[in-house]
Amino acid sequence: MIKAGIIGATGYAGSELVRLLINHPDVSVETITSKSYTGRDYKSVYPNFSHIDLVCAEENTEELAENCDVIFLALPHGEASKRINVDILSKCRIIDLGADFRLQDVDVYESWYCEHYSKDVLKEAVYGLCEINREKIKGRRIVGNPGCYTSCSILSLYPLLKEDMVRENSIIIDAKSGVSGAGRGLSAANLFCEVNESVKAYKIASHRHTPEIEEQLSAACGKKLVISFTPHLIPMNRGILATCYADLKKEYSYEDIRRVYEKYYKDEYFIRLMDEGIFPETRWVKNSNFVDIGFAVDKRTNRVIVIGAIDNLYKGAAGQAVQNMNILFGLDERTGIDSVPPFPV
Repeated sequence: MIKAGIIGATGYAGSELVRLLINHPDVSVETITSKSYTGRDYKSVYPNFSHIDLVCAEENTEELAENCDVIFLALPHGEASKRINVDILSKCRIIDLGADFRLQDVDVYESWYCEHYSKDVLKEAVYGLCEINREKIKGRRIVGNPGCYTSCSILSLYPLLKEDMVRENSIIIDAKSGVSGAGRGLSAANLFCEVNESVKAYKIASHRHTPEIEEQLSAACGKKLVISFTPHLIPMNRGILATCYADLKKEYSYEDIRRVYEKYYKDEYFIRLMDEGIFPETRWVKNSNFVDIGFAVDKRTNRVIVIGAIDNLYKGAAGQAVQNMNILFGLDERTGIDSVPPFPV
């Protein structure tokens, strides 16, 4: 059994991770920690775990590294890099659900986030978008689990950039997220009365997932690109829908583009390509690790419009973290996360 520890188990992503790992046939959840709920039964924080006897322990990263094969960190940005060092990495594997080990350019990270406290181990980190970096993930000691908007946006556009089919600096991503993406912390802007019966854009031209998308899509096309990314908050619990626009470099038919997506994704279990004329909806991926992708060619403007959908807490966080763990430990990637989305939800 893989011995797992979870630091930050009482946020939304952390609780989803606990839920997936306690049902994973090859994992034993050894320790969960929480700064806000130290010493409390986990079921008192999340009553849906009432049949599970787990207690929120005080965090001790060094002790966890001694006792666990893998540590998951579900913490705000800047916190993971304070905890991870060469000694920790010599004892266990690390999967960080935060932003600290996603960006390879530390200057870019610090310009968008804060000071990075473990620059010496950043070079060892791999960006854990499984369908693209599977071979790079194998054998690594530290994985930067991708963000939710980024997972959806990058996978939606990757084949087009890889095959040099779109103008690199024409990309516009219009994305919507459920409120759980904002986290569990108290905020007036996220109260029911503030988000219900309304849709709003936020962090316009300044969202921190922007450089992450740019870095990965730049790597795909071999050129430095700049995108326009605008996120929106939707009055639902979970889910992301990303509508991506890009100018085509020449005239392509639907079949031309379909062949490219099938080239990269036909063997990817967790990526489902929609039939022509069918476009993803968040309800079709909720509570699953699937990414649904559909597209259309706008011949009038010679643009391609790609729509992707994921569950932000599952494929956009905890499910992808488990998928990364499965790769690290040589398991079938689907183990513990191979669930059909429920319906209705």
